[in-house]
Amino acid sequence: ATTNVYGDIAAQVGGSAVTVTSVIEDPSQDPHSFEASARVQLAIAEADVLIENGGGYDDWADRLLAAADSPDITVVNVVNLSGYDQEPSSGPFNEHVWYDFPTVATLVNKLADEFALRYPAQADLFTSNAATFITSLKALEATEAAMRADSEGVGVAITEPVPLYMLSAIGLTNVTPSEFSKAIEDGTDVPPLVLSETLALFTSRAAQLLVYNEQTAGPQTAQVIKAAEDAGAATIPVTETLPSGKSYLQWMSDNLDAIGKALS
Repeated sequence: ATTNVYGDIAAQVGGSAVTVTSVIEDPSQDPHSFEASARVQLAIAEADVLIENGGGYDDWADRLLAAADSPDITVVNVVNLSGYDQEPSSGPFNEHVWYDFPTVATLVNKLADEFALRYPAQADLFTSNAATFITSLKALEATEAAMRADSEGVGVAITEPVPLYMLSAIGLTNVTPSEFSKAIEDGTDVPPLVLSETLALFTSRAAQLLVYNEQTAGPQTAQVIKAAEDAGAATIPVTETLPSGKSYLQWMSDNLDAIGKALS
């Protein structure tokens, strides 16, 4: 798996019948700036199944896969599984689909099927594990729906679109200038006027909370966080990879808890 997010999900579905290698495991590593090593090349070449995010997020995996020339590898591209339009007319595509629970449910079922094809004797285990996982996902979706009843239309600002699928499911409205979040995600300077517009979201109370990616901190994101804090808006950190010691389900539950506390 390209990240420990998908590695954890694969381990939950496969149980003891599979061995999982997660390429990016360090919570402080920005996946966008990852540079693969020879060890990673070997891991991909020897894999039976490669889980990649897709959508331009981890293109390095495709390059290593092409170099490996291993036709027997099954590639599971999660963005493709999501069914989302990767060229939306409304703006840049948000590739952070692991924050979208319906997409993760599709992935879980896909992995159960793929593992069963390779290990038919363990098919019942994979099916059972997948069902258990999806039951927990549905509970998280129910939490989102309950939160939506109280937070529909509340303005939220972001530094990057990492958590947007979750925020949208909760009913929050992203009021951040798209030029701001795109510049932060691309690692470029935010134009002064756009930065001013973003900072003004908090003094005007257009944004009642800020959800920021703590893996890509910088001077301009620090300015935005300070502006939110000075205005009394809640600030909530999120990450792109699993925090140490957390499973995917625990991590997402913690994110929902943090947002719920901020909204209340």
